[in-house]
Amino acid sequence: MPVIEKIKNASVWTEFKEFISQGSVLQLGVGIIIGGAFSSFLNSFVNDILSPPLGLIISGSNLENYFIVIRHGNTPGANYTSPAEAQADGAVTENVGRFIMTGINFLLVGVSLFLIVFSVNRIREYRKKRREAKKAAGLPENPEDKPDTQTCQWCNSTVPIKAVKCLFCTSFLHEKVPTELRNRQPQPALIELDG
Repeated sequence: MPVIEKIKNASVWTEFKEFISQGSVLQLGVGIIIGGAFSSFLNSFVNDILSPPLGLIISGSNLENYFIVIRHGNTPGANYTSPAEAQADGAVTENVGRFIMTGINFLLVGVSLFLIVFSVNRIREYRKKRREAKKAAGLPENPEDKPDTQTCQWCNSTVPIKAVKCLFCTSFLHEKVPTELRNRQPQPALIELDG
């Protein structure tokens, strides 16, 4: 038996194929891709929209450039304009602005995910209540699933939904009677029988 056939017949290979073919793996992959794109969007929002005005209020420049020099580098008493410039000179800095931006980003991601999960849970609860209400009323769950039968209001027999008269008690099912048949007289006999 060739090696490829042994691999195909192995239980691990079969379990792997079943695992990959499950919908949850595909959904997980899509979720990771969307999560990465969402994270990039929020990073851009924090870096490009929120950070400049916040930095202007806090430090007078971009928030990313807000830092504290702990120890000067090769040039004592130098005035650095950015953390990169300070680190290039060998200075030790605390990058407070980047930390604040990361914290804001974390909070925005948390709030956004909470709102998404909260909304999805509310929609699920609403749909569940609607399904339960329809089930209690005896209605089909989907509007496309129309019932094939109805109950006669006079004898409680089950008759086809398109019936005008009950098959069992011959009563008119009033909501189904066409208006031209409601007051119509019976047709005269086509053949007169001599008595």
